[in-house]
Amino acid sequence: MKPRLRIAILTRNFDPMGGGAERYAVALAERLAARHEVHVFAQHIAHPAPSLTYHRLPALKKPRWLNQLLFAFLTHRRTQAGFDIVHAHENGWAGDVQTVHVRPMRHNLLGDIRGMRRGLRWLKIATSPRLATYLWLERSRFSPCPGRKVVAVSATLREEVATSYPESAACLAVIPPGVALPDKPPAQAEARQALGLPEGFPLLLFVANDLARKGLDTVLQALRDTTPALPLRPHLAVVGGNPGQIDHYRRLAATLGLEGQVHFLGPQRAMSMVYATADLLIHPTREDTFGMVVLEAMAHGLPVVVSRAPWCGLAADLSEKEAWLLDHPNDAQALAQAIQRLLTEEALRARLAQNGPVVAARYAWDDIAKRHEALYREMLEARCAS
Repeated sequence: MKPRLRIAILTRNFDPMGGGAERYAVALAERLAARHEVHVFAQHIAHPAPSLTYHRLPALKKPRWLNQLLFAFLTHRRTQAGFDIVHAHENGWAGDVQTVHVRPMRHNLLGDIRGMRRGLRWLKIATSPRLATYLWLERSRFSPCPGRKVVAVSATLREEVATSYPESAACLAVIPPGVALPDKPPAQAEARQALGLPEGFPLLLFVANDLARKGLDTVLQALRDTTPALPLRPHLAVVGGNPGQIDHYRRLAATLGLEGQVHFLGPQRAMSMVYATADLLIHPTREDTFGMVVLEAMAHGLPVVVSRAPWCGLAADLSEKEAWLLDHPNDAQALAQAIQRLLTEEALRARLAQNGPVVAARYAWDDIAKRHEALYREMLEARCAS
């Protein structure tokens, strides 16, 4: 029997409602705790679990860049000794394993800029404590270090990291997020009643923390364009978003003549209930290094419409038999066509619904956790041999 490991998980926000990165950190920590001693170092903890040991760290509300620096310093100081593996989900210099969930800031700031524009951008960075700190913390986690592994959540993200930080290429690996396969989701009528959604109409589902970046404006335009072509008015349930975004998109929906068709549910914890309400998931994302919501919807047997890679990392591993892949996230006309066909062609909808759980089974969380454990033990063996 392999020895039990003592593992530290570093993430500022230990809350499955925080976003894809947070759900990844929470789900992985829980599954590792079934076989190992797992300690969570976080500033915000909203997911108590008896199998985990928590270390709450102090936080600064503002500025955010200074709080990120504080978190990096505190986690480095608290995890220098006593752990077999330190697994970080945040920029900083602490961590044997660094899981990267988002596109590198260097890629966003400097990726396609050349000549004088690049020089001016460097000047902007040099004169901004916020940008300079974020870039320094990012470079700290990608700097070559003996025994360190950098894990990207998709092959698309791995290539972006390798392009932005070529020196990190030798220590890069890919381990995607996992998904929990639902046991017995509620019936659609029951789920809609519980969430106050109309029955007897087709229901599209849109889930995102950042409504703009995931393409809600494109979804609303497509809903307006496809409504006249369908025998029943399709409705749209929007899950997530902050109050300011929700107010903005509620006004936009009214402007587009979609009164009564768009239902803003805000953030939701019982996502299995949410997925059970819908006929389709619509996800014309403009930036998703992986796309956990797409995988979760497929696990629940929902047909999905999603942007192709590079806009969605998961889409690089999907075929046309498994999802409807949009060539561009801003193409409302193409999205309207996808919605119309999927709501009117039962055989097409059924094929995607049937293939979704098959895809999700390839990403079962228990298997993903075992891949992390294998990486940990490989690192420890190399450490002992050196």
